[in-house]
Amino acid sequence: MTRHFFKVKSILIIIVFSFISFSILANGENGKDSILTHPAWSVNSTIYEVNVRQYTPEGTFKAFAQSLPKLNEMGIGILWFMPINPIGELNRKGSLGSYYSVKDYTAINSEFGTIEDFKTVVNQAHALGMHVIIDWVANHTSFDNVWTKTHPDYFKKDKNGKFVSPFDWTDVISLDYNNKELWNSMRDAMKFWIEQCDIDGFRCDVAAMVPLEFWKWVRPQLDAVKPIFMLAEASEPELHQAFDMTYNWQLKDLFVDCAKGKKNAEDFYKYYDKEKNEYPVDAYRMDFTSNHDENTWNGTDKERFGPAAETFAVASALLPGMPLVYNGQEAGLDKRLLFFEKDLIDWKENKMRDIYTKLFQLKKENKALWNGASGGEFQKITAGDQNIFAYVREKDGNKIAAFFNFSALKKQISISDSKLEGTYKNLFTGMVIQLSSPYQLILEPWSYQILIKI
Repeated sequence: MTRHFFKVKSILIIIVFSFISFSILANGENGKDSILTHPAWSVNSTIYEVNVRQYTPEGTFKAFAQSLPKLNEMGIGILWFMPINPIGELNRKGSLGSYYSVKDYTAINSEFGTIEDFKTVVNQAHALGMHVIIDWVANHTSFDNVWTKTHPDYFKKDKNGKFVSPFDWTDVISLDYNNKELWNSMRDAMKFWIEQCDIDGFRCDVAAMVPLEFWKWVRPQLDAVKPIFMLAEASEPELHQAFDMTYNWQLKDLFVDCAKGKKNAEDFYKYYDKEKNEYPVDAYRMDFTSNHDENTWNGTDKERFGPAAETFAVASALLPGMPLVYNGQEAGLDKRLLFFEKDLIDWKENKMRDIYTKLFQLKKENKALWNGASGGEFQKITAGDQNIFAYVREKDGNKIAAFFNFSALKKQISISDSKLEGTYKNLFTGMVIQLSSPYQLILEPWSYQILIKI
Protein backbone atom coordinates (compact mmCIF):
# COMPACT_ATOMS: atom_id res chain seq x y z
CA MET A 1 0.00 0.00 0.00
CA THR A 2 0.99 3.64 -0.25
CA ARG A 3 3.58 4.65 2.29
CA HIS A 4 2.37 5.82 5.70
CA PHE A 5 4.21 6.31 8.98
CA PHE A 6 2.52 5.38 12.22
CA LYS A 7 4.18 5.22 15.63
CA VAL A 8 3.31 2.29 17.86
CA LYS A 9 4.38 2.38 21.52
CA SER A 10 7.31 0.05 22.11
CA ILE A 11 7.32 -2.42 25.01
CA LEU A 12 10.47 -4.45 25.69
CA ILE A 13 9.82 -8.16 25.79
CA ILE A 14 12.10 -11.18 25.92
CA ILE A 15 10.71 -14.29 24.28
CA VAL A 16 12.10 -17.68 25.20
CA PHE A 17 10.94 -20.39 22.84
CA SER A 18 13.38 -23.26 23.36
CA PHE A 19 11.57 -25.76 21.14
CA ILE A 20 12.61 -23.89 18.02
CA SER A 21 15.82 -22.28 19.30
CA PHE A 22 14.15 -18.90 18.90
CA SER A 23 16.90 -16.79 20.38
CA ILE A 24 17.32 -13.13 21.17
CA LEU A 25 20.35 -11.07 20.25
CA ALA A 26 21.42 -8.23 22.53
CA ASN A 27 22.11 -4.87 20.98
CA GLY A 28 25.06 -3.52 22.88
CA GLU A 29 25.72 -0.50 24.96
CA ASN A 30 23.17 1.99 23.63
CA GLY A 31 20.30 0.15 25.31
CA LYS A 32 18.02 -0.31 22.33
CA ASP A 33 15.47 -3.11 22.34
CA SER A 34 16.62 -6.62 21.60
CA ILE A 35 15.79 -8.16 18.25
CA LEU A 36 15.21 -11.63 16.91
CA THR A 37 17.92 -13.83 15.50
CA HIS A 38 17.70 -13.90 11.70
CA PRO A 39 17.52 -17.08 9.61
CA ALA A 40 21.09 -18.04 8.74
CA TRP A 41 20.33 -17.95 5.02
CA SER A 42 19.39 -14.28 5.15
CA VAL A 43 22.77 -12.88 6.18
CA ASN A 44 24.01 -12.37 2.61
CA SER A 45 20.67 -12.23 0.79
CA THR A 46 19.24 -9.72 -1.63
CA ILE A 47 15.49 -9.40 -2.22
CA TYR A 48 13.46 -9.23 -5.43
CA GLU A 49 9.83 -8.07 -5.65
CA VAL A 50 7.60 -10.07 -7.99
CA ASN A 51 4.48 -8.50 -9.52
CA VAL A 52 3.02 -11.67 -11.07
CA ARG A 53 0.28 -9.89 -13.04
CA GLN A 54 2.74 -7.67 -14.92
CA TYR A 55 5.67 -10.08 -15.17
CA THR A 56 4.59 -12.05 -18.25
CA PRO A 57 1.80 -11.89 -20.86
CA GLU A 58 0.23 -14.90 -19.12
CA GLY A 59 0.55 -13.35 -15.67
CA THR A 60 0.82 -16.76 -14.01
CA PHE A 61 3.09 -18.58 -11.58
CA LYS A 62 4.01 -21.08 -14.30
CA ALA A 63 5.10 -18.34 -16.69
CA PHE A 64 7.07 -16.55 -13.98
CA ALA A 65 8.88 -19.77 -13.05
CA GLN A 66 10.75 -19.68 -16.36
CA SER A 67 12.69 -16.67 -15.02
CA LEU A 68 13.95 -18.40 -11.89
CA PRO A 69 17.31 -19.49 -13.38
CA LYS A 70 18.07 -15.93 -14.52
CA LEU A 71 17.17 -14.51 -11.10
CA ASN A 72 19.36 -17.10 -9.43
CA GLU A 73 22.20 -16.19 -11.78
CA MET A 74 21.70 -12.54 -10.85
CA GLY A 75 22.32 -13.45 -7.21
CA ILE A 76 18.79 -13.01 -5.84
CA GLY A 77 18.33 -14.67 -2.45
CA ILE A 78 14.71 -13.84 -1.53
CA LEU A 79 11.67 -13.66 -3.81
CA TRP A 80 8.92 -11.43 -2.42
CA PHE A 81 5.60 -12.10 -4.14
CA MET A 82 3.06 -9.30 -4.00
CA PRO A 83 -0.26 -10.60 -2.59
CA ILE A 84 -1.29 -13.90 -4.16
CA ASN A 85 -4.80 -14.02 -2.65
CA PRO A 86 -8.11 -13.52 -4.49
CA ILE A 87 -8.96 -9.84 -4.98
CA GLY A 88 -12.25 -8.40 -3.77
CA GLU A 89 -14.93 -7.45 -6.30
CA LEU A 90 -17.12 -5.17 -4.20
CA ASN A 91 -15.92 -1.54 -4.54
CA ARG A 92 -13.00 -2.79 -6.65
CA LYS A 93 -10.67 -0.18 -8.15
CA GLY A 94 -10.12 -0.51 -11.89
CA SER A 95 -11.04 -3.64 -13.80
CA LEU A 96 -8.65 -6.01 -11.99
CA GLY A 97 -8.47 -4.42 -8.55
CA SER A 98 -5.70 -4.00 -6.00
CA TYR A 99 -3.74 -7.00 -4.79
CA TYR A 100 -4.04 -5.45 -1.33
CA SER A 101 -7.83 -5.89 -1.28
CA VAL A 102 -7.85 -9.47 -0.03
CA LYS A 103 -11.01 -11.55 -0.37
CA ASP A 104 -9.77 -14.79 1.20
CA TYR A 105 -6.57 -15.21 3.21
CA THR A 106 -6.25 -18.94 2.54
CA ALA A 107 -6.95 -19.04 -1.20
CA ILE A 108 -5.01 -18.31 -4.39
CA ASN A 109 -5.85 -15.64 -6.94
CA SER A 110 -7.05 -17.79 -9.86
CA GLU A 111 -5.63 -15.15 -12.22
CA PHE A 112 -2.19 -16.51 -11.25
CA GLY A 113 -2.98 -20.23 -11.34
CA THR A 114 -3.61 -22.82 -8.62
CA ILE A 115 -2.13 -23.46 -5.22
CA GLU A 116 -0.30 -26.40 -6.75
CA ASP A 117 1.26 -24.02 -9.28
CA PHE A 118 2.45 -21.83 -6.43
CA LYS A 119 3.85 -24.80 -4.51
CA THR A 120 5.80 -25.75 -7.62
CA VAL A 121 7.33 -22.27 -7.87
CA VAL A 122 8.33 -22.39 -4.19
CA ASN A 123 9.91 -25.82 -4.64
CA GLN A 124 11.76 -24.69 -7.77
CA ALA A 125 13.07 -21.60 -5.95
CA HIS A 126 14.21 -23.72 -3.01
CA ALA A 127 16.00 -26.12 -5.36
CA LEU A 128 18.01 -23.15 -6.65
CA GLY A 129 18.89 -22.00 -3.13
CA MET A 130 16.42 -19.10 -3.10
CA HIS A 131 13.74 -18.41 -0.50
CA VAL A 132 10.16 -17.19 -0.89
CA ILE A 133 8.12 -14.72 1.16
CA ILE A 134 4.59 -13.55 0.39
CA ASP A 135 2.92 -10.20 0.91
CA TRP A 136 0.57 -10.25 3.89
CA VAL A 137 -2.20 -7.67 4.35
CA ALA A 138 -3.12 -7.90 8.03
CA ASN A 139 -4.59 -4.43 8.50
CA HIS A 140 -7.59 -4.57 6.18
CA THR A 141 -9.53 -6.71 3.73
CA SER A 142 -11.84 -6.29 0.76
CA PHE A 143 -15.48 -5.36 1.42
CA ASP A 144 -16.50 -8.88 0.39
CA ASN A 145 -13.86 -10.80 2.35
CA VAL A 146 -15.18 -14.15 3.57
CA TRP A 147 -14.87 -12.96 7.18
CA THR A 148 -17.46 -10.22 6.60
CA LYS A 149 -20.04 -13.04 6.53
CA THR A 150 -18.57 -15.47 9.05
CA HIS A 151 -16.94 -13.02 11.49
CA PRO A 152 -18.34 -9.50 11.04
CA ASP A 153 -17.10 -8.74 14.56
CA TYR A 154 -13.53 -8.84 13.21
CA PHE A 155 -14.03 -5.45 11.55
CA LYS A 156 -14.15 -1.83 12.69
CA LYS A 157 -17.54 -0.14 12.30
CA ASP A 158 -18.87 3.39 12.44
CA LYS A 159 -21.65 4.58 14.76
CA ASN A 160 -24.20 3.21 12.31
CA GLY A 161 -22.66 -0.24 12.35
CA LYS A 162 -21.17 0.01 8.87
CA PHE A 163 -17.68 -1.19 7.95
CA VAL A 164 -15.13 1.62 7.70
CA SER A 165 -12.20 2.16 5.33
CA PRO A 166 -8.77 3.34 6.44
CA PHE A 167 -8.10 6.82 5.04
CA ASP A 168 -9.29 7.11 1.43
CA TRP A 169 -8.66 3.45 0.61
CA THR A 170 -12.24 2.97 -0.54
CA ASP A 171 -11.81 -0.61 -1.76
CA VAL A 172 -10.90 -2.01 1.67
CA ILE A 173 -12.21 -2.10 5.26
CA SER A 174 -10.31 -2.04 8.54
CA LEU A 175 -9.84 -5.01 10.83
CA ASP A 176 -10.31 -4.58 14.58
CA TYR A 177 -7.44 -5.98 16.64
CA ASN A 178 -9.31 -5.28 19.86
CA ASN A 179 -11.00 -8.58 19.08
CA LYS A 180 -8.51 -11.25 20.19
CA GLU A 181 -10.33 -13.93 18.21
CA LEU A 182 -9.12 -12.10 15.10
CA TRP A 183 -5.57 -12.69 16.32
CA ASN A 184 -6.13 -16.45 16.29
CA SER A 185 -7.70 -16.43 12.84
CA MET A 186 -4.94 -14.26 11.38
CA ARG A 187 -2.29 -16.51 12.89
CA ASP A 188 -3.97 -19.62 11.49
CA ALA A 189 -4.16 -18.05 8.03
CA MET A 190 -0.46 -17.18 8.11
CA LYS A 191 0.45 -20.67 9.32
CA PHE A 192 -1.54 -22.12 6.43
CA TRP A 193 0.95 -20.82 3.86
CA ILE A 194 3.98 -22.04 5.80
CA GLU A 195 2.48 -25.50 6.36
CA GLN A 196 0.86 -25.98 2.96
CA CYS A 197 3.33 -24.24 0.63
CA ASP A 198 6.57 -24.22 2.65
CA ILE A 199 7.05 -20.46 2.23
CA ASP A 200 9.88 -18.81 4.16
CA GLY A 201 8.18 -15.73 5.56
CA PHE A 202 6.09 -12.62 5.00
CA ARG A 203 6.34 -9.04 3.85
CA CYS A 204 3.74 -7.36 6.05
CA ASP A 205 1.82 -4.48 4.50
CA VAL A 206 1.49 -1.25 6.56
CA ALA A 207 2.89 -3.22 9.50
CA ALA A 208 2.88 -0.26 11.89
CA MET A 209 -0.91 0.07 11.55
CA VAL A 210 -1.29 -3.36 13.16
CA PRO A 211 -0.60 -3.52 16.92
CA LEU A 212 3.03 -4.35 17.69
CA GLU A 213 1.79 -6.72 20.39
CA PHE A 214 0.11 -8.84 17.72
CA TRP A 215 3.34 -9.19 15.76
CA LYS A 216 5.31 -10.08 18.90
CA TRP A 217 2.62 -12.63 19.78
CA VAL A 218 2.40 -14.25 16.36
CA ARG A 219 6.09 -14.37 15.40
CA PRO A 220 7.19 -17.21 17.74
CA GLN A 221 4.12 -19.24 16.79
CA LEU A 222 5.01 -18.98 13.12
CA ASP A 223 8.64 -19.82 13.87
CA ALA A 224 7.41 -22.94 15.65
CA VAL A 225 6.34 -24.25 12.24
CA LYS A 226 9.70 -23.32 10.67
CA PRO A 227 12.11 -20.42 11.23
CA ILE A 228 10.89 -17.61 8.97
CA PHE A 229 11.88 -14.15 7.72
CA MET A 230 9.66 -11.13 8.37
CA LEU A 231 9.80 -7.80 6.49
CA ALA A 232 7.75 -4.85 7.77
CA GLU A 233 6.49 -2.18 5.42
CA ALA A 234 7.42 0.39 8.04
CA SER A 235 10.52 2.06 9.41
CA GLU A 236 9.86 2.21 13.17
CA PRO A 237 12.87 0.81 15.10
CA GLU A 238 10.65 -0.93 17.67
CA LEU A 239 9.26 -3.23 15.00
CA HIS A 240 12.58 -5.06 15.06
CA GLN A 241 11.26 -6.81 18.16
CA ALA A 242 9.19 -8.93 15.77
CA PHE A 243 10.59 -8.25 12.30
CA ASP A 244 13.94 -9.05 10.71
CA MET A 245 13.83 -6.08 8.33
CA THR A 246 12.19 -2.68 7.94
CA TYR A 247 11.94 -0.28 4.99
CA ASN A 248 14.78 2.22 4.65
CA TRP A 249 12.53 5.00 3.40
CA GLN A 250 14.98 7.48 4.90
CA LEU A 251 17.71 6.43 2.48
CA LYS A 252 15.34 6.47 -0.49
CA ASP A 253 14.25 10.00 0.43
CA LEU A 254 17.89 11.08 0.59
CA PHE A 255 18.41 9.70 -2.93
CA VAL A 256 15.41 11.68 -4.17
CA ASP A 257 16.54 14.92 -2.54
CA CYS A 258 20.14 14.45 -3.63
CA ALA A 259 19.06 14.05 -7.26
CA LYS A 260 17.21 17.37 -6.92
CA GLY A 261 20.27 19.09 -5.48
CA LYS A 262 18.66 19.48 -2.05
CA LYS A 263 21.01 17.08 -0.23
CA ASN A 264 24.65 16.06 -0.59
CA ALA A 265 27.13 13.52 0.75
CA GLU A 266 27.28 15.19 4.16
CA ASP A 267 23.57 14.47 4.66
CA PHE A 268 24.20 10.76 4.03
CA TYR A 269 26.97 10.69 6.64
CA LYS A 270 24.68 12.38 9.16
CA TYR A 271 21.94 9.89 8.39
CA TYR A 272 24.15 6.86 9.07
CA ASP A 273 25.28 8.37 12.38
CA LYS A 274 21.63 8.76 13.32
CA GLU A 275 20.63 5.28 12.14
CA LYS A 276 23.38 3.70 14.23
CA ASN A 277 21.92 5.34 17.34
CA GLU A 278 18.26 4.62 16.57
CA TYR A 279 18.22 1.02 15.33
CA PRO A 280 19.32 -2.25 16.94
CA VAL A 281 22.81 -3.29 15.88
CA ASP A 282 21.56 -6.37 13.99
CA ALA A 283 18.51 -4.73 12.42
CA TYR A 284 18.22 -5.32 8.69
CA ARG A 285 17.15 -2.27 6.69
CA MET A 286 15.82 -2.73 3.15
CA ASP A 287 17.62 -0.37 0.76
CA PHE A 288 15.94 0.49 -2.53
CA THR A 289 15.37 3.03 -5.24
CA SER A 290 12.01 1.61 -6.35
CA ASN A 291 9.20 -0.78 -5.48
CA HIS A 292 5.59 -1.19 -6.60
CA ASP A 293 4.44 1.96 -4.78
CA GLU A 294 7.37 4.13 -5.84
CA ASN A 295 7.11 3.03 -9.47
CA THR A 296 3.35 3.43 -9.85
CA TRP A 297 2.63 6.50 -7.75
CA ASN A 298 5.89 8.48 -7.64
CA GLY A 299 7.54 7.65 -10.95
CA THR A 300 10.22 5.57 -12.60
CA ASP A 301 13.85 5.75 -11.56
CA LYS A 302 14.48 7.91 -14.62
CA GLU A 303 11.71 10.32 -13.61
CA ARG A 304 12.83 10.64 -10.00
CA PHE A 305 16.61 10.40 -10.33
CA GLY A 306 17.48 11.30 -13.91
CA PRO A 307 21.19 10.69 -14.63
CA ALA A 308 21.73 9.67 -10.97
CA ALA A 309 19.58 6.52 -11.22
CA GLU A 310 22.40 4.06 -11.85
CA THR A 311 24.60 5.59 -9.16
CA PHE A 312 21.89 5.29 -6.52
CA ALA A 313 21.10 1.72 -7.57
CA VAL A 314 24.75 0.80 -7.02
CA ALA A 315 24.86 2.66 -3.70
CA SER A 316 21.74 0.85 -2.45
CA ALA A 317 23.49 -2.49 -3.07
CA LEU A 318 26.66 -1.60 -1.16
CA LEU A 319 25.47 0.39 1.84
CA PRO A 320 24.49 -1.37 5.09
CA GLY A 321 21.21 -3.20 4.59
CA MET A 322 19.60 -5.61 2.16
CA PRO A 323 19.15 -4.32 -1.41
CA LEU A 324 15.79 -4.67 -3.15
CA VAL A 325 15.16 -4.91 -6.89
CA TYR A 326 11.64 -4.33 -8.15
CA ASN A 327 10.93 -6.59 -11.12
CA GLY A 328 11.94 -4.90 -14.35
CA GLN A 329 14.64 -2.69 -12.87
CA GLU A 330 17.22 -5.11 -14.26
CA ALA A 331 15.69 -4.41 -17.70
CA GLY A 332 15.82 -0.62 -17.21
CA LEU A 333 12.12 -0.33 -16.34
CA ASP A 334 11.16 3.06 -17.75
CA LYS A 335 7.40 3.23 -17.31
CA ARG A 336 4.99 3.41 -14.42
CA LEU A 337 3.21 0.06 -14.20
CA LEU A 338 -0.54 0.45 -13.80
CA PHE A 339 -1.77 -0.80 -10.43
CA PHE A 340 -5.32 -1.93 -11.16
CA GLU A 341 -4.92 -3.10 -14.77
CA LYS A 342 -2.76 -5.40 -16.87
CA ASP A 343 0.41 -3.53 -17.86
CA LEU A 344 3.36 -5.63 -18.97
CA ILE A 345 6.98 -5.07 -18.07
CA ASP A 346 9.02 -4.42 -21.20
CA TRP A 347 11.73 -7.04 -20.90
CA LYS A 348 14.80 -5.98 -22.84
CA GLU A 349 18.54 -6.27 -22.55
CA ASN A 350 19.97 -3.61 -20.27
CA LYS A 351 23.29 -3.04 -18.55
CA MET A 352 21.55 -2.98 -15.17
CA ARG A 353 21.24 -6.77 -15.19
CA ASP A 354 25.01 -7.13 -15.39
CA ILE A 355 25.53 -4.40 -12.78
CA TYR A 356 23.14 -6.06 -10.33
CA THR A 357 24.71 -9.46 -11.00
CA LYS A 358 28.20 -8.24 -10.16
CA LEU A 359 26.96 -6.45 -7.05
CA PHE A 360 24.83 -9.30 -5.70
CA GLN A 361 27.36 -12.02 -6.38
CA LEU A 362 29.91 -9.88 -4.54
CA LYS A 363 27.47 -9.51 -1.64
CA LYS A 364 27.10 -13.28 -1.40
CA GLU A 365 30.85 -13.81 -1.18
CA ASN A 366 32.20 -10.75 0.64
CA LYS A 367 31.39 -10.57 4.37
CA ALA A 368 31.98 -6.82 4.41
CA LEU A 369 28.65 -6.50 2.57
CA TRP A 370 26.59 -8.95 4.61
CA ASN A 371 23.43 -7.82 6.36
CA GLY A 372 23.09 -6.46 9.87
CA ALA A 373 25.82 -7.27 12.40
CA SER A 374 27.13 -9.98 10.05
CA GLY A 375 28.48 -7.28 7.72
CA GLY A 376 31.09 -4.57 8.01
CA GLU A 377 30.36 -1.21 9.59
CA PHE A 378 30.03 1.90 7.47
CA GLN A 379 33.25 3.94 7.87
CA LYS A 380 33.37 7.43 6.41
CA ILE A 381 36.22 8.51 4.13
CA THR A 382 36.76 12.27 4.08
CA ALA A 383 37.12 13.48 0.51
CA GLY A 384 37.13 17.23 1.06
CA ASP A 385 34.14 17.76 -1.23
CA GLN A 386 30.54 17.78 -0.03
CA ASN A 387 29.41 15.98 -3.18
CA ILE A 388 31.80 13.04 -2.86
CA PHE A 389 30.35 10.18 -0.83
CA ALA A 390 33.12 7.75 0.13
CA TYR A 391 33.41 4.94 2.66
CA VAL A 392 34.88 1.56 3.44
CA ARG A 393 33.25 -1.55 4.89
CA GLU A 394 35.39 -4.30 6.39
CA LYS A 395 34.67 -7.67 8.03
CA ASP A 396 36.84 -10.71 8.79
CA GLY A 397 39.53 -9.79 6.28
CA ASN A 398 37.02 -8.73 3.61
CA LYS A 399 37.05 -5.08 2.58
CA ILE A 400 35.44 -2.86 -0.01
CA ALA A 401 35.99 0.84 -0.74
CA ALA A 402 33.29 2.86 -2.48
CA PHE A 403 33.46 6.33 -4.04
CA PHE A 404 30.44 8.16 -5.45
CA ASN A 405 30.12 11.52 -7.17
CA PHE A 406 26.72 12.80 -6.08
CA SER A 407 26.75 15.76 -8.46
CA ALA A 408 26.44 16.73 -12.12
CA LEU A 409 30.04 18.04 -12.18
CA LYS A 410 33.25 16.16 -12.94
CA LYS A 411 35.36 15.85 -9.80
CA GLN A 412 39.10 15.49 -9.31
CA ILE A 413 40.00 14.89 -5.69
CA SER A 414 42.84 13.78 -3.45
CA ILE A 415 42.03 11.56 -0.47
CA SER A 416 44.37 11.00 2.46
CA ASP A 417 43.20 8.18 4.71
CA SER A 418 45.21 5.21 5.98
CA LYS A 419 42.06 3.05 5.85
CA LEU A 420 42.42 2.98 2.07
CA GLU A 421 45.96 1.69 1.80
CA GLY A 422 46.39 -1.67 0.06
CA THR A 423 45.85 -3.52 -3.20
CA TYR A 424 42.38 -3.52 -4.72
CA LYS A 425 40.50 -4.78 -7.76
CA ASN A 426 37.90 -2.64 -9.51
CA LEU A 427 34.58 -4.54 -9.37
CA PHE A 428 33.46 -3.50 -12.83
CA THR A 429 36.70 -3.25 -14.82
CA GLY A 430 38.79 -5.91 -13.10
CA MET A 431 41.74 -3.51 -12.99
CA VAL A 432 44.14 -4.01 -10.05
CA ILE A 433 44.97 -0.78 -8.22
CA GLN A 434 47.52 -0.03 -5.50
CA LEU A 435 46.18 2.61 -3.13
CA SER A 436 48.45 4.76 -1.04
CA SER A 437 47.81 8.03 0.76
CA PRO A 438 47.05 10.44 -0.81
CA TYR A 439 44.89 8.71 -3.40
CA GLN A 440 44.11 10.73 -6.55
CA LEU A 441 40.65 10.13 -7.97
CA ILE A 442 38.71 11.44 -10.97
CA LEU A 443 34.96 10.86 -11.04
CA GLU A 444 32.66 11.78 -13.90
CA PRO A 445 29.24 13.32 -13.07
CA TRP A 446 27.03 10.90 -11.14
CA SER A 447 29.62 8.14 -11.37
CA TYR A 448 31.21 5.71 -8.95
CA GLN A 449 34.22 3.52 -8.34
CA ILE A 450 33.92 0.26 -6.35
CA LEU A 451 37.10 -1.42 -5.16
CA ILE A 452 37.57 -4.84 -3.53
CA LYS A 453 40.69 -5.40 -1.43
CA ILE A 454 42.74 -8.37 -2.58
